[in-house]
Amino acid sequence: MTDTSPLPASEATSGTEDAIRFEAVDIVFGDDPKEALPLIDAGQERSQILEETGLVLGCAGASLSVRRGEICVLMGLSGSGKSTLMRAVNGLTEVARGRVLVNTGREMVDVVTCGQSMLRTIRRKHCAMVFQQFALLPWRTVKENVAFGLEVRGEDAARIDEIVTEKLATVGLSEWADKYGHELSGGMQQRVGLARALATDADILLMDEPFSALDPLIRSRLQDELIELQARLDKTVLFVSHDLTEAAKIGRHIAIMEGGRIVQHGTPDDIVDNPADDYVAEFVAHMRGG
Repeated sequence: MTDTSPLPASEATSGTEDAIRFEAVDIVFGDDPKEALPLIDAGQERSQILEETGLVLGCAGASLSVRRGEICVLMGLSGSGKSTLMRAVNGLTEVARGRVLVNTGREMVDVVTCGQSMLRTIRRKHCAMVFQQFALLPWRTVKENVAFGLEVRGEDAARIDEIVTEKLATVGLSEWADKYGHELSGGMQQRVGLARALATDADILLMDEPFSALDPLIRSRLQDELIELQARLDKTVLFVSHDLTEAAKIGRHIAIMEGGRIVQHGTPDDIVDNPADDYVAEFVAHMRGG
């Protein structure tokens, strides 16, 4: 029987070092997501659920803790559910069942059940997103793009200028402040996206395949820069990738997804040395070139 009893929208942070916690998260796309829950409980796969209900399974029973100050990578093939699960952290995907808890510093807030005011606070102050395709506003300069989130938040103009100057220096783009996105290389555009995320001073960065559109040399360089920045700024990073080599390089922990389910979670060494199934073993073999 499906448990429909209400869950608290928040809990104290005392005793936890989690920045994000997914608890048995089910995400279903369609008119009546609840219709799919008994089928999920019965262990049915995405194709079976689609055939029986016309609903699309996004994630099923996803449970994962992301520690404060770590890089955790969600990885899997296209359609595995990794981006869907990550976007539940800031409420961009609707959760049918389960909890998604975000540490605000004072409490763990469940974004599934919290009010709209708290959700806006989480989006503006606690979680910042970096996108695959940069998502720069073409009519705004580099510094204006970095300032955008601060303007939405209502920060003072002088304070915005101070923060933007600092964050552009952090990502090495001070001399490009007055340029437009089309004047920058792909790698530089992604640095602007990172500076924009850092400008909000959010503790949690959500990075959705941010380097996959870049050529291998630039991608490797930005991976190195992310590792260095994360260590220096002590941010929590939830990073989505389809590349185990990238995941093993930057992630302290990796959660591998298939068909909307987390099939293995552990350190890079855990996953490489002891793949949980053939799906994971195939990733490992590809990483090893075998």
